[in-house]
Amino acid sequence: MKRYPLHYALAAVLMAPACGGSQPAPAEPAPAQPPPAAVAPPSSLAATTTPVATSATPPAEAEAPSGPKAAVRFTGAFATPESVIYDEAGDRYLVSNINGKPADVDGNGYISVLSPDGQVTNPKWIAGGVKKAKLDAPKGMAIVQGILYVADITAVRKFDVKDGTPKGDIAIEGTTFLNDVSASADGKIYVSDSGMKMGASGLEPSGTDAVYVIEKGKARPIAKFKDLAGPNGLLATETGVLVASFATSELYRLDAEGKRKDITPLPEGQLDGIVAVDDTLLVSSWKGSAIYRGRLRGTFEVLIANVKTPADIGFDKKRSRVLVPRFNEDAVEAYDVK
Repeated sequence: MKRYPLHYALAAVLMAPACGGSQPAPAEPAPAQPPPAAVAPPSSLAATTTPVATSATPPAEAEAPSGPKAAVRFTGAFATPESVIYDEAGDRYLVSNINGKPADVDGNGYISVLSPDGQVTNPKWIAGGVKKAKLDAPKGMAIVQGILYVADITAVRKFDVKDGTPKGDIAIEGTTFLNDVSASADGKIYVSDSGMKMGASGLEPSGTDAVYVIEKGKARPIAKFKDLAGPNGLLATETGVLVASFATSELYRLDAEGKRKDITPLPEGQLDGIVAVDDTLLVSSWKGSAIYRGRLRGTFEVLIANVKTPADIGFDKKRSRVLVPRFNEDAVEAYDVK
């Protein structure tokens, strides 16, 4: 199957001027100075492991290190990996694979299971068309009360997180490109619609940009307007949901009325995933080929450089690792950020 160049299609669509995953996360920190600086999967399912860079005093003429190096690199099981989350109860990583075009209802999406020690333990744990599972182009994921929620174009799919059994769908009317999912401490599920659809020449704006909340199995919009600028990554907090815009370089918070607050520019745009690490935030950027670290209303700096097409990142709290799906490279990397 021919690889669909989502990175370039999204950039062309969303960088035009606008008109205007995961475990429950802590509230965003108070303002403070930031710290200083798709094709069928190949037959080989083995992950490759590389050592973490050791600390040593470099010669005076040597360049300063660009940041953490990948502790583990997983390959061989993926077809356009979009999102990675850490299943704390199972001590494992779950990876959503689009396996085709990102808005095609083709029934061939799947979810892989990885072990933190570097193994692909189940390449197709949940697969579209297998055991009554529905998955077309799965993207963001979150786990709440034993249920895995997965964003899938116009519906949120539900699965038993222990055995992958389908538990029903939550269709969201008027959506075209459901993207990320985040859960709040009180069990609410938030999902973004990046506002795109397939056109004659590829992805094009649909005007459905929105962020929804799911409560008691029902979805309702908390914000729905073009100024959301292609909402992509989400992170639910006690004072609202944080949103990473793919169309701009902005990170912002939606308050209870759905208004944009605390708008914070990052060094580069095409933002994707967001995770909280202690009192800071990590945000992936396609345009910057980087993972940025900083605080809302503060300054963001490069934590991990030279990471092309970093999609919806996750975080392993037990090992203090940021999990990076390499969208166009069919790989997943884990970086120690202690």
